[in-house]
Amino acid sequence: MAFTSWRGTLGLIKPTHRPGSLEETIRLLPEGIGVVPLTIGFKAGTTREFQEGLPAIEDKVRELAEIGVDLIGPGGGPPLMVHGYAGERALLSKWEDKYGIPVVSTGVTQIKAMRALGATKIAGITYFSGSINHIFTDYFTDAGFQVLAMAGMDVPFDRVQMLSSHAVYAHAKQTFLAHPGADLIYLMGGGWRTLDIIETLETDLDVPVLHTVPARVWSTQKSFRVGERRTGYGRLLAELPDDPG
Repeated sequence: MAFTSWRGTLGLIKPTHRPGSLEETIRLLPEGIGVVPLTIGFKAGTTREFQEGLPAIEDKVRELAEIGVDLIGPGGGPPLMVHGYAGERALLSKWEDKYGIPVVSTGVTQIKAMRALGATKIAGITYFSGSINHIFTDYFTDAGFQVLAMAGMDVPFDRVQMLSSHAVYAHAKQTFLAHPGADLIYLMGGGWRTLDIIETLETDLDVPVLHTVPARVWSTQKSFRVGERRTGYGRLLAELPDDPG
């Protein structure tokens, strides 16, 4: 069975059943790029749940390969980031060899996007609390970035989507101003609805802002050799910088 669109088809694996990022991704992708979405259903948002959910992620990778998509994207950074920078890459390589289709994780899209934007020092915010933020810090440090902050917000995992984007703006701005020298603001996670504040933060603080949805849209375009710019969602989609590889 093969489902394809004339510019390419992305098989997207969402870690939760939460609406939001899927719709945003589809709206921002250019016409002619199709999306086949599958969901897993993580509920707790803990390190243990993500680690133990690895077989479920591979099941979705296998299913999408059988469907016949052109690119497989395990969504959500944490479910694979918890295996470490090197561990994640080993998993992606194994799946590509096993199923014969490119597999690009959320972490990979973000690392490439950060490099494309010229970032070396990042100030990150997340909707997680506790030690899992140290895992995210180690992940990006191992990828070659200086992580000046990975500041979590204390919000229940199943209520992230109800958080005001203005509250996220305030947290991101406070974190950035507290860490001079950061050359990129990183908004971790697709659960919060923050597309409307990306350009505002960039204008107010004169620094690029990276969010998971624009990063996935940029990466997918690069994978399919498509070059449609979109304004209103930050520099990454407005400028479409080259993929550094």
